[in-house]
Amino acid sequence: MSDTFRDADASQASRKLGDSTIGEDLKITGNVTSKGEIHLDGEVNGDVSCVALVLGESGKLEGNVIAEDVVIRGRLIGSIRALRVTLQAMCHVEGDVYHQSIALEQGAFFEGRSSRTEDPMQIGRVLSNGAAAKPSAEDDPDGQHKDKPTHRFNRTLPESRSA
Repeated sequence: MSDTFRDADASQASRKLGDSTIGEDLKITGNVTSKGEIHLDGEVNGDVSCVALVLGESGKLEGNVIAEDVVIRGRLIGSIRALRVTLQAMCHVEGDVYHQSIALEQGAFFEGRSSRTEDPMQIGRVLSNGAAAKPSAEDDPDGQHKDKPTHRFNRTLPESRSA
């Protein structure tokens, strides 16, 4: 076996099984599903479902995201349903976020609604019998229940100034 193939095998073995990278030069039209982590530096026009999503600075996603962990550095137009969401300083997000926990860094752009819920990944899912999963009073994304306020953000935080 040539050294080129051995080196390729070694680099593949060092990469975690289930990690996928969508490079800057790749554009995908359609839904993307993975049982592992996705690093998205390219462009996707469709929904993404995975264990963890990292949307890089050059990444663009026009669609909805369902994942346990989501880190956004790039541009997302669509909703996020995740246990843990981090919107980093350079990101641009337009859409609703359903989460257990969320972190917004200073400088992040977020326009949409943030709703904390115990099981954000199940909201709006279709059950195996074809019926839509019904949200509980706590998971109501339309704010029909007056006892639980929803928050709508439409602001870019200023960059920190050093004195």
